Amino acid sequence: MLAVGAVFLPLIGALIAGFRGRTLGDHKSQMVTCGFMAASTVASWLLFFLTVPGGEASSVSLFTWVSSGELSFEWALRVDPLSTVMLMTVTTISLLVHVYSIGYMHHDPGVPRFMAYLSLFTFFMLMLVTSDNLVQMFFGWEGVGLASYLLIGYWYERPSANAAAIKAFVVNRVGDFGFTLGIFGVFMVFGTVNLDAIFAAAPGMADATVSFLGIEWHAMTLCCLLLFVGAMGKSAQLGLHTWLPDAMEGPTPVSALIHAATMVTAGVFMVARLSPLFVLSDTAMAVVTLVGAATAFFAATIGCTQHDIKRVIAYSTCSQLGYMFFALGVGAFGTGIFHLMTHAFFKALLFLGAGSVIHAMSDEQDMRRMGGLWKLIPVTYVLMWIGSLALMGVPPFAGFYSKDMILEVAFASHSFTGSIAFLLGLAAAGMTAFYSTRLLMLTFHGKPRANERVMAHVHESPRVMIWPLVGLAAGAVFAGMLGYDAFVGEDRLAFWGTALAQHADDVTAHAHHVPGWVKTLPLIVTAAGVALGWLFYIARTDLPARVCERFPETYRFVFNKWYFDELYDRIFIQPAFRIGRGLWKKGDGAVIDGLGPDGVATVTRGLARVFSRGQTGYLYHYAFVMIIGLAGIVTWFLLTSAR
Repeated sequence: MLAVGAVFLPLIGALIAGFRGRTLGDHKSQMVTCGFMAASTVASWLLFFLTVPGGEASSVSLFTWVSSGELSFEWALRVDPLSTVMLMTVTTISLLVHVYSIGYMHHDPGVPRFMAYLSLFTFFMLMLVTSDNLVQMFFGWEGVGLASYLLIGYWYERPSANAAAIKAFVVNRVGDFGFTLGIFGVFMVFGTVNLDAIFAAAPGMADATVSFLGIEWHAMTLCCLLLFVGAMGKSAQLGLHTWLPDAMEGPTPVSALIHAATMVTAGVFMVARLSPLFVLSDTAMAVVTLVGAATAFFAATIGCTQHDIKRVIAYSTCSQLGYMFFALGVGAFGTGIFHLMTHAFFKALLFLGAGSVIHAMSDEQDMRRMGGLWKLIPVTYVLMWIGSLALMGVPPFAGFYSKDMILEVAFASHSFTGSIAFLLGLAAAGMTAFYSTRLLMLTFHGKPRANERVMAHVHESPRVMIWPLVGLAAGAVFAGMLGYDAFVGEDRLAFWGTALAQHADDVTAHAHHVPGWVKTLPLIVTAAGVALGWLFYIARTDLPARVCERFPETYRFVFNKWYFDELYDRIFIQPAFRIGRGLWKKGDGAVIDGLGPDGVATVTRGLARVFSRGQTGYLYHYAFVMIIGLAGIVTWFLLTSAR
């Protein structure tokens, strides 16, 4: 019953606020959704502590969903250490976001609708992480896509918000197509979509092949690569990442919910959940490693140049997701999930902290128009420092334990792809420290750059917004040290049990014995990044402009996000528009309408116009027509009689 309550209580809150919100009003809608979310959080924590000691998977069957020939599966909730970690993380972050939204959305006219969307989003995410079969997982997968569309486009009167919501929906459909094909492939190979049955049969299918497009493929490689395409879309990996920064058009609580513990981590969770399949394909694991490492580096470069405070944090999310994926790719599945959990706390803290800054600055998001805020909003300032230090991986904050462990497992893998991931991850760590310091310096330090009217209204956020930040800050400080032994330390095998596959080469064990310089180097790189950020934005504020002038092409390339949007616009969007316009104007308009309804109407109007010319009103004209008609009838009669 705990599992059922944890998953379905947010849905009940969403339905009540969504359908009875106008009757209940803003305050009661907030209380209902927050209350059900709090109950779900308590149930998730209880389930976590009851499940983890044993580490064995169990399922709570609700009903038979589909039974058609060979395809048969139930709607069931899977309870094991992996799902309970996700339940605990998702519900905790979502509860704090719900509470924060009470203050942040106070003046919004659509509070019940917003709170209902938040709870609905949470329900779909919980359904995803507790899925017992691939179809149920796909249900939750598509559900979070739908809910994210509603949340990103919440302010639907803004064209930019509508465009961002559509972009997120369409880009994710590309990844979801790969995910769908992967599910089909798994069913074709195993004859089932039930996870337990698939995992039990997986070792026997290690060398199986399938024929696809006339080519014999290694079955596990093909299935895993298709599934990973879905993960790339949902978790915004390089190539399918373009929707993530634009998702900032939604309200700040949405950014925290989507970018912290929920939607963007769905791909990481999916790869970890299907780890018994991925470990059977070295090619798939290598692809996951390289894509993750490239994403971590790529997104970090862009974060160094953005001016919008939320976009900097968004690209930071993209980069950190890359870390998680290359940890999974080298076989350290527990390490990837460990970073997922710690990242959820400090990234939600940064987003909601940014929301507190935006709230104080009268909705200003450009860091170039901030500065000098630390004395005016000291609590937010301290909390943003905590989140940033955790993101940088400074001890003893949570990111130090998880992010540094990722770099260590990459080095300990002693593989070509692992070495690339280690180097790119190290470079990304330095850039993370730089752009985090840049954000703090531009926002809180230096001289105020906003106009006097805005600065006069700067004030600390209300308690209902501050207390969730304090809760997240506690997670950003303590989550790493409390979870280290269980997730990646000596107790990891007992903790995870059978929830995660064990790679043939236990890189996590090797990571504890890497040379000292491997453990020290990330801290040195981080310190260098912080020093450089301080130099550029406090000590020598002329340096950023001089560097941009010295390397204008490089700066424009990075600032314009490596021109991915422009490239996709030229390759996909503009040709699609031209094809659509051609089919509309020449196909639908000229051919279908021209020969169909419009053509018949045109001919009818033409004939009517010709015949109307004979309607002159003169009697001799009508007599002449009658004589002509009579002559025609007589002629026709004589010709037919002669035959």
